[in-house]
Amino acid sequence: MIDNLPAVRKDVIARLTEAATGRKSPMHTPVVATADADARIMVLRDFDPESWTLRFHTDVRSPKSDVIGEGAPLCVLFYDPEAKVQIRCRGTGRIESESQRVQEFWEASDRFARRCYLGAPPGEVRDEPSSGLPDWVEGARPTEEELAPARQNFSALIVEIATINWYYLSFGGHRRAILRRDEANWVTP
Repeated sequence: MIDNLPAVRKDVIARLTEAATGRKSPMHTPVVATADADARIMVLRDFDPESWTLRFHTDVRSPKSDVIGEGAPLCVLFYDPEAKVQIRCRGTGRIESESQRVQEFWEASDRFARRCYLGAPPGEVRDEPSSGLPDWVEGARPTEEELAPARQNFSALIVEIATINWYYLSFGGHRRAILRRDEANWVTP
């Protein structure tokens, strides 16, 4: 059991780093909740422990992009059931779509993943079940040329973390700590 705040901080950084880089990490797909009380599972693409930021990819046409815009409060909830560790990150999210940095994120992404942005806008009403993708791209890995029109729909959700709530579930007694960039405190669970 972790019993000191520097070890809690080290645990959080290790878990979020692994979540961003390891597809098999139980924390790779956290729940992201926006200010309109909507929540969804998203894939964590990056965690920067220096700037305390998280990065996700999203469709600029999605409803959450309008809610978040250039800055809105949100919460990201991570959970590892085997380790019994919950991490809640609260902060401010913003949607970036036109920067050189987002262009680099686009280029670094797999073509198969980028094909999602060729489809219909998220939430579009359909008469029958549909991925929203054009038929020609279902199950296919498009070429760079075929993906070019999709770039306009791609964006990054950047979350600047203000606080991290670390919670460890234990039969012997739960433990909870609140971390900020320059301080940390134990709190009752």
